[in-house]
Amino acid sequence: MSIDAGRSAQVRVLLAGESCISTSTHAKGWDFFSSTVYETGIRALQGALTGTDIELEHLPGHLAPEKFSLTRTELGAYAVVILSDIGANSLLLHPATWISGTTMPNRLRLLKDWVLDGGGLAMCGGYYSFAGIHAGAKYYRTPIEEVLPVSIRTFDDRVETPEGVVPEIVRSERPVLEGIEGAWPALLGLNELTLKEDGELLARAGVHPLLAVAQRGRGRTLAWASDIGPHWCPEGFTRWSGYARLWRNALHWIAGGTR
Repeated sequence: MSIDAGRSAQVRVLLAGESCISTSTHAKGWDFFSSTVYETGIRALQGALTGTDIELEHLPGHLAPEKFSLTRTELGAYAVVILSDIGANSLLLHPATWISGTTMPNRLRLLKDWVLDGGGLAMCGGYYSFAGIHAGAKYYRTPIEEVLPVSIRTFDDRVETPEGVVPEIVRSERPVLEGIEGAWPALLGLNELTLKEDGELLARAGVHPLLAVAQRGRGRTLAWASDIGPHWCPEGFTRWSGYARLWRNALHWIAGGTR
C-alpha cells in the first residue's frame, strides 16, 4: 500500500530539543570579554517539511522542562512527538519539582502510555539522545526505551565517523523508504544502539542500526541513530533529495497508528 494512503489533512508534529545556548570567553592579551549564542538544529528538517501537510512545532530544549505536555489530552494535539538531542532529565524534572519539591507527572511514562494508545514517537540521534555523551542523555532503563525498536547502551554511545559512513539499506520496500533511490550520502556519526527482537531494521551504518521501526500497542515508534542536521548529518546529506523524502515518509508512517 502506498504511503499516501490514509493520510490526514494535517499531521501535527512536536519536536522537543535541538537547541543550544553557548557562552564563550574571548581572551585578548590581558583583556577578555564574553559572548552568548543561541542556536537551533531544526533548519534542514523544517525546510524538508515546508509546503507539505506536516506541521512542525519546535519546543527548544531550554523550554521543554516547563512547557512539554503534562497530560494525555495535551499530547493528543499531536500525531507525532520527536525527541532530538534533549536528555531525559529535561522531561523528568519540571521546574516545580526541581525548585519547589512539588509532585508532577512522569513525562517519560506519559509518552509511553500515549504511544501504546495510538501516538507516534521518534527519537533522533545526537549528543543528548539515547545514552549520549558521557551517557548523560540517560534514556536507558526508562519507559521511552521500552517502546523504542532499539535497546540503549548504558555508556557513552557516540560513534564518530569523521571519515564518513555510507548507510546500507536493509528493507528498501518498506513505506518509510518509499521513493528513495540510488546511493545515500555519508554520515559523520551516530549513536550505538542494539536492535530489539521485535524491532524492524530498515538501514544500518556499518555494523550499527541506523533506522529502525516498531509497532507498539496501537502506536508506532522510530529510531534514527544519527543527527537530523550537522554535524553528524552534514549538508551533503540534508541537501540530498532523499533527505526530504525520508522524513516526509517517516512522519506519515509514524502518524499512521490507530488513534
